[in-house]
Amino acid sequence: MNTGTNTGTNTNTGAQPQNTASQGGTTLVAAAVGPYNKEATCTTYPCLIFEDNFDTLDAKLWEHEITAGGGGNWEFQYYTNNRSNAYVKDGKLFIKPTLTIDRFGPDFLEHGNLNLWGANPTDTCTGNQFWGCERQGMPGQVINPIQSARLRSSRYFNFKYGRLEVEAKMPTGDWLWPAIWLLPRWNSYGIWPASGEIDIVESRGNLHYKDDKGQPAGLESMGSTLHFGPFVEANQWPKAHASTVASSGTFADSFHKYQLDWDDKSIRFTVDGTEILNVTPPQGGMWEFGDFEKTGLSKWDNPWAAGGHMAPFDQEFYIIMNVAVGGVGFFPDNFVNSPYPKPWNDHTGHAATAFWNARNSWLPTWNLDKDNGEGAAMQVNYIKVWKMGPTPP
Repeated sequence: MNTGTNTGTNTNTGAQPQNTASQGGTTLVAAAVGPYNKEATCTTYPCLIFEDNFDTLDAKLWEHEITAGGGGNWEFQYYTNNRSNAYVKDGKLFIKPTLTIDRFGPDFLEHGNLNLWGANPTDTCTGNQFWGCERQGMPGQVINPIQSARLRSSRYFNFKYGRLEVEAKMPTGDWLWPAIWLLPRWNSYGIWPASGEIDIVESRGNLHYKDDKGQPAGLESMGSTLHFGPFVEANQWPKAHASTVASSGTFADSFHKYQLDWDDKSIRFTVDGTEILNVTPPQGGMWEFGDFEKTGLSKWDNPWAAGGHMAPFDQEFYIIMNVAVGGVGFFPDNFVNSPYPKPWNDHTGHAATAFWNARNSWLPTWNLDKDNGEGAAMQVNYIKVWKMGPTPP
């Protein structure tokens, strides 16, 4: 299943590494800006500035987020640092969901207290929003029933402009939500989504899932998206979103290459060499691209007025990889799953409880009793980042 290169040479781009060395499972380009980002060593382009082939899990590079708040969508997992949920094996990173009761016992969801506050620098809660650092279970309102992992590179690798390529295999299982994406290192233009978000790949683990038009919306499909707007209420992501269907099988059958090309003029997404989305803003930048003046959303000031042409996508971003579960919004109520329907409603509350109570319908699709449950894991073979030219001033 390992179809990527591990030599530091990418045959699709012709890029060559510059004086590589090994540190913590990450193949590094000769020393320059810290131990991970090698941009300052570049003299010719393309120039490989980052590469992780996951020979080991580099805990210094990849910080585990610790929170029950998820990504703001009231998902059903909590994130922790545990080798049952994030580990490397055979040169691949596995991010695998497990059941919370496997750790705490069957009574914990309705009667326990999930305390993630922590004490040491590496085990403190990373997100208190949405009661992310502590939750109390009670009958009819369960604690997050799934344990999973979310890793980020923000402490040691951030980059602005370049080509990112990741080879990954999506997980199989109803209501799984895998994602590989980028967030800004600094919220230079304000809180989300004013400073942007770049979603390289998102998918849904459902095998038999259709949208409201009857089109594939599960494992056969994936999407790429930009989030941008002065406030949450004015997020114009539908104007910068595209999805595609696998040419054969699903995105969980084998590894696929997901690529981001990002410069000071455009952002482009490709899957297995085929472009699926090209965002090239007009003269007025992302404000004009988002039609904020035409849609009545111009009552707010343009947060990117003092930024560059690609603002908010003209700042450093970091990498995130995670497997979420369920939540409100990503699995719309009018989409159709078979043979069992979606067990919760986005608008009636207690979604996690309804999800958990219906576990006999979705849990068998995760196949946790086969191959150590690794079919339900997102697997990442490698991540590489190149500078394609000098960064514009």
